[in-house]
Amino acid sequence: MGLFDRLTGEFVDIIEWLDDSRDTIVWRYQRHDNAIKYGAKLIVRESQVALFINEGQLADIFTPGTYELNTQNMPMMTTINNWRHGFSSPFKAEVYFVNTKLFIDRKWGTGNPIMMRDSEFGVVRLRSYGTYAIRVTEPAQFIKEIVGTDGRFTAKEVTDQLRNIIIARFTDAVAESQIPVLDMAANQNEFAKIIYMQIRPEFKALGLELEQFLIENISLPPKVEEMLDKRTSMGVIGDLYQYTQFQTANAIEDAAKNPGGGAGEGLGMGMGFAMANQMANKQNPQLQGGTNTPPPLPQADQYFLGLEGKSKGPFSMAQIKEAIQSGKLQKDTLVWKQGMPEWTAAQELTAIANLFPAAPPPLPPQG
Repeated sequence: MGLFDRLTGEFVDIIEWLDDSRDTIVWRYQRHDNAIKYGAKLIVRESQVALFINEGQLADIFTPGTYELNTQNMPMMTTINNWRHGFSSPFKAEVYFVNTKLFIDRKWGTGNPIMMRDSEFGVVRLRSYGTYAIRVTEPAQFIKEIVGTDGRFTAKEVTDQLRNIIIARFTDAVAESQIPVLDMAANQNEFAKIIYMQIRPEFKALGLELEQFLIENISLPPKVEEMLDKRTSMGVIGDLYQYTQFQTANAIEDAAKNPGGGAGEGLGMGMGFAMANQMANKQNPQLQGGTNTPPPLPQADQYFLGLEGKSKGPFSMAQIKEAIQSGKLQKDTLVWKQGMPEWTAAQELTAIANLFPAAPPPLPPQG
């Protein structure tokens, strides 16, 4: 750069930022010796905020719009530099543009598996990942806490810090939820809401607003998932004996179609005999060397009583007898048991009527 170019470019007339990176959050305006001309034009576009730093101290903040820099729209700079009666000389200041747009599709994920104790599987390891979206809402706080004097700061540079916060809160939420592993997939949205409420204040302390937080997947180690798949397959198969019959029948049909001749026929006959033996053993357990299991004893009838306008019970016959003896159960008391279409008076059921004491016959006529 020649001396003339350097002198003419020393004072800035237009200050603006055209971002073409799509990932830059903060950018410091570059110019020679930080010199800004009095009356220079400042252009702040939508989704931008401009901050003026004077001798390391935050001065004025400009929201979207076009400004002519003077004492009226730079109150802090005027106070700091004691410009009580206005000024016309160039001044020095650092200008930081902050991108306030929504930064979407930020990735997070567990670098190491999370250990937890499950009621069904014991100690298991979980992995999870998802996305979130952030926006700078407190530019001064963000520069103070995160950016510092960095001339160009990208969203990628803050990702590690934010991910560490997310993983720490996610681990706590999983441990405190007490939700079984198999039910976690159905509760991803609930987890996301809990974590969102926990980490939002921490993001806010950095000058960021957490606009969205999503959990896309919660998974177990591959070997555990493989065992779960086998367990699910067994549930789909259902009756293992019937499944074996089906598989054997298919094998016999395939063997019969085998053009290998005697070997195929012998295999088919052998499998047929094996299947016949299986069916016979299932139908007659004595052929297996065991004994027949006696059928279960018949269940005694249980009765419900209509007492004091309420249904009470069930009661066994022994309890029914005690109720009759104590006078709680009368002949006109309504009773019901399984299989009866409606409530019936106790005296109309033979099994209960026989429990009432027999009334003596009338005395014969005297004389």
